[in-house]
Amino acid sequence: MGQLVDGVWQSGDVRGATEDGNFKRKESAFRDWIRDEPDARFRPESGRYHLYVSYACPWAHRTLIFRKLKGLESMIGVTVVDPLMLENGWQFSEEHPDTLHGAEYLHQVYTRADPKYTGKVTVPALWDKKEGTIVNNESAEIIRMFNSEFDGVGAKPGDYYPADLAEEIDGVNERVYETVNNGVYRTGFATRQKAYEEAFDGLFDTMDWLEERLSTRRYLMGERVTEADWRLLPTLLRFDPVYHGHFKCNRHRVVDFPNLWAYTRELYQWPGVAATVHLDHIKSHYYGSHRTVNPTGIVPKGPRIDFTAPHDRDRLKAAA
Repeated sequence: MGQLVDGVWQSGDVRGATEDGNFKRKESAFRDWIRDEPDARFRPESGRYHLYVSYACPWAHRTLIFRKLKGLESMIGVTVVDPLMLENGWQFSEEHPDTLHGAEYLHQVYTRADPKYTGKVTVPALWDKKEGTIVNNESAEIIRMFNSEFDGVGAKPGDYYPADLAEEIDGVNERVYETVNNGVYRTGFATRQKAYEEAFDGLFDTMDWLEERLSTRRYLMGERVTEADWRLLPTLLRFDPVYHGHFKCNRHRVVDFPNLWAYTRELYQWPGVAATVHLDHIKSHYYGSHRTVNPTGIVPKGPRIDFTAPHDRDRLKAAA
C-alpha cells in the first residue's frame, strides 16, 4: 500500500514481509486519547470528531461496531474510503468522497495532520475538527475511547471492558490478535513456506481453542458480551469469503466449527451490527487490491453465507 516519507507518498509492496518471509505489521503513529477530564486536550464533544474508515478493513470495522453499540452515530461522523487500495493507498471516489476535506487520497488527510509525516496511512483514523489533526489511528484504543469516554455526553449505556474482567479480556485479546486477527495476514502475506506454515498452525490452534471455549460459554468471557467478542467478530465475518481462499487459511472454514459459526451468527444479529457489515466492499478490496496475492484482481462470486440463520446460542446462559 506504500507509505508517506517526510510527507511525500511512496508506493511499495503491500505485504511488508521481512527477510525470513514473515509479515510484520507496523505500529500506529497517532496515539492521543479523548478523555472526559477538565484539562484534557481532546475532550468528548458531540460533533467534534470524525472517523475515517474502510468497510473492508477489520480494524476499522471494530470502531464502526462500537460507534453503533454506544449510539455515537449522531456525535461522530464517518467518511468511507473506496474499496480499492492501489498504488496511492486508500482513496476516495465519486461514490465515496471525502466530505470533510475534499481529499483524493487518505494520505492527504494524514499530511494535513502532519505535513512531514513518515509512516503507513491506515484506517481507522479519528480526526479532530477542532484541533485539525488525527487524534488516534489505533483501533484498539479508539474502541476503548468509544466504550467509556462519551458516557457523560449522551452515549448509550454499556461497558464492554468491565474492570472485573479486564485482565482476562486482555489475555484473550493478546492471543486472538497475534494468531487470528493478525494471524490471517501473517498467513496470507508470508513469502516463505516456513513462515506461512507457522502462522497457519498458530491460527488454527487458536481457532480450535476458541471452538472449545465457546462450547460451554455463551461469549468469550462467559455470560457477558465484551470487547473481546467484538474484536474477534470482524475476522470471523471475513474468514470464509476471503481468508480461507485468498490468504490460504484453508484447513477449515468458520462454518466447519459448530460453536464458532453459531457464535458468529449471534453477534452478527446483535441489534445494529449487521448494518456495519459490507461484504461487497470486503471482497472487492481484498481480491481487487492485493495484486501481489491475486494478480488478476478477479473477485469470486461465492461463497453463499447466511449470517441470519438461527444460532441457538440461547441454550447457553447470558447475563440479564
